[in-house]
Amino acid sequence: MAYYLVFVGSLPTLLKAAGVPTELVRKIQHVVYSLSVFLLLRLFSAWYMAIGAAFLLVLLAYPVLLAVEKSPRYRRLFVDRTAHGGELRRQLIYVQVTFAVLILIFWGLLGTRWHYVVAAAVMAWGFGDAAAALVGKAFGRRRVIHRLIEGSKTYVGTGAMMVAAGTALFWTLLLYGGKAWHVSLLIAAVVAPVCGIVELFSRRGTDTLTVPLAAAVLIMPLAELFAFLGL
Repeated sequence: MAYYLVFVGSLPTLLKAAGVPTELVRKIQHVVYSLSVFLLLRLFSAWYMAIGAAFLLVLLAYPVLLAVEKSPRYRRLFVDRTAHGGELRRQLIYVQVTFAVLILIFWGLLGTRWHYVVAAAVMAWGFGDAAAALVGKAFGRRRVIHRLIEGSKTYVGTGAMMVAAGTALFWTLLLYGGKAWHVSLLIAAVVAPVCGIVELFSRRGTDTLTVPLAAAVLIMPLAELFAFLGL
């Protein structure tokens, strides 16, 4: 709770008050939020306790956000792109549900040997999504045009998403998952492009759900395949 209060709540507010660009503040918030998954994986001895902690945050934070949205100071203190507020509450639900689903499957159902998949999948989203937005808006010129793509997403942003997601996957699998460097690299090389494509077609902020779930679904069979091949 202290981590969320300081790094997910207070830090972005202070950065915005200091004049840091809104989009940068927003993506810093995404990254530090994604890093909180390590607390759920490391501080709790049972999967259901970790899920309970995830939903406890929702129970505590959702009513507070709902109340402060009515304040005139809300726009000055928080980063919310919707006209009447609600983006932070929606993202709170998306992220915690994603954490809970991944923990349930890759820890509760499959056992602790797979719970590194939770961390790797969330890191792919956290760092990949941040890179897509920041790099795409700063350097992207050519938009990806498709009727199923929402907003002004660019080729450069999607490329940055793939590179950042792949880098995050590689280091998480190597350092946290205990995989060999070549296995980590192979998995990252396969999963990262898929994360980029999924993010590209995700709408209304649902990449918070879709990218980690897509990454997790791919990481497990790839890890099993490479283990079977003796890599």
